[in-house]
Amino acid sequence: MALRGPQEGSVQPRTRIESTRIEVSSDRGVFMISVAAELAEMHPQTLRMYEARGLIEPKRSPKGTRLYSHEDVRRLRKIQEMTARLGMNLAGVERVFELEEQLAQMSRKVKGLEKRAAQLQREVSRLEELRRELRAEIVPYIRGGELVRAKDLQRLQLQPRRAKV
Repeated sequence: MALRGPQEGSVQPRTRIESTRIEVSSDRGVFMISVAAELAEMHPQTLRMYEARGLIEPKRSPKGTRLYSHEDVRRLRKIQEMTARLGMNLAGVERVFELEEQLAQMSRKVKGLEKRAAQLQREVSRLEELRRELRAEIVPYIRGGELVRAKDLQRLQLQPRRAKV
């Protein structure tokens, strides 16, 4: 008996495939070395060598198996690009990563300083406003040479004298 495909006009039941999507932190180790090497298009021994040089730091399972994260694979691809396409040696790659880390630290520091400068500017504005309010309330009282609030002068019905210039 020969198998035949669907006939014209016949209705085929649809199968429904359900999937579940799980979000994993980009720095969580999820790939074993063979999978990470395949994703990065490298030999597993190359990953071990990069780890020995400190270019990559995979997480470890409780039994000591290397577990590479999405971020690790991204970094491996970046190393591959710098060495294969740009012709850099591993010392150059190490230096690039050092400079990128310094740049990230400086950027964080600048953002912190900008935030602090904005806080200080708000405080200066608040103090300037307070100074203007106090200046409007204080008038010189010549008899004793002391400062008196304008409201107190009005209550006592005294007129402020103008200082001679």
